[in-house]
Amino acid sequence: MPRSVNVVASRKRRRKVMKMAKGQFGRRKNVWTVAKNAVEKGLTYAYRDRKTKKINFRQLWIVRINAAARLYGMSYSVFMGKIHAKGIELNRKALADLAMNNPNAFKAIVDAVK
Repeated sequence: MPRSVNVVASRKRRRKVMKMAKGQFGRRKNVWTVAKNAVEKGLTYAYRDRKTKKINFRQLWIVRINAAARLYGMSYSVFMGKIHAKGIELNRKALADLAMNNPNAFKAIVDAVK
């Protein structure tokens, strides 16, 4: 009996990977073995960096809050400690946005916690 290979599924799988490899440079976009490796590595980086993105944004918000709080003579840790003690339920994203785009509102929060 002849060997049976599922060409339909194989082609579909390869076509999916080749479609994902579009936009790559050189042989990474049109040679199956190279494209497969490139896509696999790219997906690994994408998974990893979705987590890293959250960490980076939190760090950015902390830096912005710290810079704004220091204008009013308070460090970040003291400011956040007083915020939590007062029971103000604003997250770091909202506080950083206020510090950047609405300094008067941020000053009101600083005055409330002092």
